[in-house]
Amino acid sequence: MAEVTNTLGRRKTAVARIYMTPGKGNIIVNGRDYKEYFPSEILQIIVNQPFVLTKTEGVYDLKVNLTGGGINGQAGAVRLAISRALQEIDSELRPPLKKEGFLTRDPRMVERKKPGRRKARRKFQFSKR
Repeated sequence: MAEVTNTLGRRKTAVARIYMTPGKGNIIVNGRDYKEYFPSEILQIIVNQPFVLTKTEGVYDLKVNLTGGGINGQAGAVRLAISRALQEIDSELRPPLKKEGFLTRDPRMVERKKPGRRKARRKFQFSKR
């Protein structure tokens, strides 16, 4: 059986678990093709960025399990997971991936709602009378 590289990527509340095997470049996300799952071309570009940067397009097949978050967070989570997997397979790829910031877990999360407020920072409408 082919060597399977398993990595995890997170962004906001989205979690991507990927299984990377040598193949023809097929990317299956939650049982669907990634072009169908991410209909926006921008999101497809985000998912492919690590492969384009390291010149490994069409070298690996991916099976991706995505949970949580929205579509943008999920695309970012997949990008991080792919970058980590590529680095695990070939440590020579680490410097270019790191330079582009693909190995950095984006720490920005939604701030929690505070009591006595409408949202995290938004206050209730002030009425003078």
